[in-house]
Amino acid sequence: MARKASGRWRLRAAGIAALLALLGGAWLWWQMDHWQPPRSAYPLQGVEIGTVDGPVNWRVIKAVGADFAYLDATASAFARDDSFVRNLEEARAARLQVGALHRYDPCQPAERQAANFATVVPRDAGLLPPAVELDLLADDCPVKVTQSGIESELTTFLNQIETHTGKAAVLKITARFESEYRIARRIDRNLWLVRTRFQPDYAGRPWMLWTANEQLATEAGGRLRWVVVQP
Repeated sequence: MARKASGRWRLRAAGIAALLALLGGAWLWWQMDHWQPPRSAYPLQGVEIGTVDGPVNWRVIKAVGADFAYLDATASAFARDDSFVRNLEEARAARLQVGALHRYDPCQPAERQAANFATVVPRDAGLLPPAVELDLLADDCPVKVTQSGIESELTTFLNQIETHTGKAAVLKITARFESEYRIARRIDRNLWLVRTRFQPDYAGRPWMLWTANEQLATEAGGRLRWVVVQP
């Protein structure tokens, strides 16, 4: 009888432990999905939005706390985000500050990429500083690109889009790009880093923007790339 009771107790204990683990996992999942840095620490918060996010309700995005939006505009030498013009109009109508983002391709000439950006993004003093995403590596370029070549071409690209916009660009650098090329240490621009939940430190110097949650669940529907500004 004692052995049977002991066996039943162990089964119950195992069941309780499994239930607690399940509840703990669900709580952690919910926290990660809905976590935003506290407004007391980061008063200015916003989003990055593009076609990949599907149709968005900008009034709801404003209501959940976005002060600004960076809109995916162009990529490489030819690609353009189909939703950029609509998102620009609707985000402004919802009274958000707006900026444009280009996804830089180290395999393509700087002049062609800058021309693509200038064709899509208007010359508008009301826009936030342009952002340049640095994530693609040069590993698969048809023609070998050296690190010095990447730095030189990127500098040319930045000079051209900064002439177009009249503002210094922000470099949105991912951890893998920085690990490969150390651009944050070589080009003096404000930084935008990416790491969900935990503050990023891979650039070796302070950041201005931080994608703090790459898949924030909100009443706006879908998932938002949630960004905060260093106060």
